[in-house]
Amino acid sequence: MVYSDRIAKPTITLSHPFSHYSPSSASSSPNLSPASAPPSPPPVILSPCAACKILRRRCADRCVLAPYFPPTDPLKFTIAHRVFGASNIIKLLQELPESQRADAVSSMVYEANARIRDPVYGCAGAICQLQKQVCELQADLAKARAEIVNMQCQQSNLVSLICMEMTDSQEPISQQQPYENTNFLLEDLETLWA
Repeated sequence: MVYSDRIAKPTITLSHPFSHYSPSSASSSPNLSPASAPPSPPPVILSPCAACKILRRRCADRCVLAPYFPPTDPLKFTIAHRVFGASNIIKLLQELPESQRADAVSSMVYEANARIRDPVYGCAGAICQLQKQVCELQADLAKARAEIVNMQCQQSNLVSLICMEMTDSQEPISQQQPYENTNFLLEDLETLWA
């Protein structure tokens, strides 16, 4: 009986994404370009995920936490673990479909950060503060819009008043001879603008 047929251990190879391409090989074969070269498989990470590293356990091949807590960002798991606990995080992720797990992890990390900053209100405190700020900004916007409408009304009233003054002052001039009494018109314009 041969056991090597039943149990196949995967070989772990570390490769850089551009390790198959070198400038000397590109110059020796003119038909191969970097774009047409076959892509290398993604490198396998040897170190355990941040969650398994913090929990001091062996990171399994099918670790639920590994895709969401990479070994390069241990603080992310530390914060979520402090508030929710590892078992609750694992349970929650196992209950969700894979398409929603990344959003759930980012939400848990955000909620844990908020709970650490504000232990009493947590996310609700931040939400209330932001809603209050939105209400204040909406009130400021309404006030600014009202001032704009008021100024537009004042401008239209001023323009109509100027037009009425101009037509009133032009009627006596049209009844008289042209170019007579031009000083009167200039004095009226000066008093309007003064």
